Amino acid sequence: MTELAAALWDLSGQGVRQLSELGLALLLSTLIGWEREAKQKSAGLRTHTLVGISSALMMEVSQHGFSNVLGLENVSFDPSRVAAQIVSGIGFIGGGLIFVRRDAVRGLTTAATVWLTCAVGMACGGGLPILAMATTIVHFLVVRGYPFVLSTRLLPGTSTHIFEARLTYRTGTALLPRLMQVCTRMGFRILQVRVERLPGRTDDAAKVLLELEGTQDPARLASELFQDDGVIDVEMATGDEG
Repeated sequence: MTELAAALWDLSGQGVRQLSELGLALLLSTLIGWEREAKQKSAGLRTHTLVGISSALMMEVSQHGFSNVLGLENVSFDPSRVAAQIVSGIGFIGGGLIFVRRDAVRGLTTAATVWLTCAVGMACGGGLPILAMATTIVHFLVVRGYPFVLSTRLLPGTSTHIFEARLTYRTGTALLPRLMQVCTRMGFRILQVRVERLPGRTDDAAKVLLELEGTQDPARLASELFQDDGVIDVEMATGDEG
């Protein structure tokens, strides 16, 4: 049994270097997946980790998996073909993460992150660890830093906010249509409305979630909504494109 294990270990493409490359792919894809999981995206820690590891493994197979037939007559080998197929195949996962609700497109950032994780895994499996680590750092700069840049309006034409307004209000007074009119009057576009009853309360209150998009300050909208006596609580949660 020991001799068999030693023989397998000595095979080309199954040594310490390849295992370290898979380990690096595991680490970097886990970091990327952790960031998506923290934002509660549809593709989170497990999805990104598996994409990165599998991409790295396929690159290892591309480089070392066919070495036993290279010496045969009339046999040619192009390792880039496997890499091209990985890029094409990951599109199926990315396409499944993007969906359209009314006129709002969600999931683009998550799909792009899965694609990036695939590239990071391919770089690890292809023996390019510095590029893989640099790309992972760039990922965090983009997904964490760019929203701050956009929120400070340093770039013209990029100040549109997508956020959720969670309102607790007293029912029975036709208040919800008035609140929605306040949102549209202030220039916000309503993307989604979801109303939930709050059975634990004695004042017959309900909670509504409004997904809004607009260029105005959400804090001003919250202050305006509080002007109505029927509004009990207002909570604003900023979002992104997915």
